[in-house]
Amino acid sequence: MDFNKELEELQVHVAETQAAARAAATETHDQIKERIDKAQGDLDKSVKVARKEADQASDDAKARWAAMKADAAAKIADAKRTIDRRGDEFDADVAQTDAAMAQDDALSAIDFAEWAVDSARVAVLDAIDAQIYARQKEAAIRR
Repeated sequence: MDFNKELEELQVHVAETQAAARAAATETHDQIKERIDKAQGDLDKSVKVARKEADQASDDAKARWAAMKADAAAKIADAKRTIDRRGDEFDADVAQTDAAMAQDDALSAIDFAEWAVDSARVAVLDAIDAQIYARQKEAAIRR
């Protein structure tokens, strides 16, 4: 299996996230809220797909990954709902605390993504190695 397509899609996904972060830094609260709502909708769709994959998965690793992905997305959604619920009723100090918590959540999500990419690297290399090893063994049998 060639993993280039999946890795290229991941790079596009990261580039889109970087572009969204750059753009959001210059937008108003309402514009960012709209951007968040769209991103949350996309994430919710992803969670539904991950849950469906977990339900249909026959492979333990695949099922664990889908469940982990769904759990992480649910935690992010919970944090977002908590911040949204607080709305405008808090003063600037509390808003700063909320902002700090949101930053911590974002950094944790980025750390998780880095871990996921590192895990994917090991899994991809392991899969390629297994394919090569299988071809070598098959060639040795044919001799």
